[in-house]
Amino acid sequence: MNLETIEILVHRFYFLVESGIILYVFVINSIYLLLTVMAFVSMRRNHAPFSPGEREALMRSPLMPAISLIVPAYNEAMSVQESVGCMLKLDYPNYEVVVVNDGSKDETLQVLIESFHLYKSARAPVGALSTKPVRRVYESSDPIRLVVVDKENGGKADAINAGINMATSPLVMVVDSDSIIDRAGLLQMVKPYLEDPERVIAVGGTVRAVNDCEVHDGRVTRIRTSASNVANFQAVEYLRAFYGGRVGFSLLNSLLIISGAFGLFKREAVLEVGGFEHATVGEDMELIVRMHHHYLDRKQPYRVVYVAEPVCWTEVPQTLKILQRQRKRWQRGTVESLWRHREMLLNPRYGVVGMFAFPYFLLFEMFGPAVELLGYALTALGLVFRIISPGIALLFFSVSIVFGILLSTSAVLLEEMTTLRYPSWRDSVRLFGTAILENLGFRQLLTWWRVQGLMEGLKGKRGGWGIMERRGFKAAPQQ
Repeated sequence: MNLETIEILVHRFYFLVESGIILYVFVINSIYLLLTVMAFVSMRRNHAPFSPGEREALMRSPLMPAISLIVPAYNEAMSVQESVGCMLKLDYPNYEVVVVNDGSKDETLQVLIESFHLYKSARAPVGALSTKPVRRVYESSDPIRLVVVDKENGGKADAINAGINMATSPLVMVVDSDSIIDRAGLLQMVKPYLEDPERVIAVGGTVRAVNDCEVHDGRVTRIRTSASNVANFQAVEYLRAFYGGRVGFSLLNSLLIISGAFGLFKREAVLEVGGFEHATVGEDMELIVRMHHHYLDRKQPYRVVYVAEPVCWTEVPQTLKILQRQRKRWQRGTVESLWRHREMLLNPRYGVVGMFAFPYFLLFEMFGPAVELLGYALTALGLVFRIISPGIALLFFSVSIVFGILLSTSAVLLEEMTTLRYPSWRDSVRLFGTAILENLGFRQLLTWWRVQGLMEGLKGKRGGWGIMERRGFKAAPQQ
């Protein structure tokens, strides 16, 4: 075999690999675009917030199911007072807030005790999920529905389970301690359960970035983009993830993840599957996959629903260092969740979940970053060594970057045409600009971090609470 023949074979092999990657990226983006179109149709049809009259009737109804808000907290002294205060002002007739201090090393517990006039309570857990020992239980001496559980450190899943044990309501909502829920958020979240109480076991809502939005009296009073480009990139990313993929998967009853920052669950369903898993960093996704696994195994009818209208506002990282840790952790959680339930993959027994959602998450969410990164590397090398033509390189960047811009701008457009959260045209223009720019560097950086998380997940690296630098909420100016 002479040198010329070897060169021809290398070129052909390179062309086949590059073509395969281009096809792969095209398929994943096409599926995501289809899910976004499904989301658009669904949200335009079903976007109907409660009218003032409906809200008042629900607030007066004695039939509204009780909800326990479970708020796991670890080293949240800076934001816990305001976020818990916000949760105590929600429009819902029958709920309690259960904050679980997971052995914080800062003043989280002391801030709660002093801010809400807590006293030691004899309240005992009613659930039997295994957790680290509980040291004390506190309740507020004020006429508010607040319980604080102080326990030894065991991680986020352990803290949530301790809260579920303490909860007495048929529904539990898990909310991050640095978050603010829309005033009518509980009413919107409980709507699918009211419509189908027998089958609905979990409901997810939308999570949005609160950075630089103005907060007053438990409400986000002014919604705007952040001064931080890193935060704005994430704002667009959240829109794409929630308003695109999750609506589509929900319509197919194959949603594999409900955000750990904002999820409503039927308590008995969570207890039936054993609560949140301690041994994974992706406890939110793992629980939902396990619920699908459990109910499909038993052929029990059930639904896991996503509703776009209720919004939970959370502080997102503003430094690349913290964001890197978060995304690597999320990717490890995806690896762990899919590996634990690998028997569902392409198994007709698990219906749409096993035949579509599971393969999608495995091929595109788990391994997708590695394939995309390989595509960038091969394309660059192919151009340098003249193995591929500029036309092939242009095709790859078109289906990856241009398609990515289309998906991001579509998500922003979907937000503008339905919920219209940004009242200022300047913020809307900036958001559209961010949707374009995030595909030109930021997305590639996230891809690299996700590949690192993939490798750590495959190696079995473990982790605990994610580290997050809190800046606190931006107060609205005094009138």
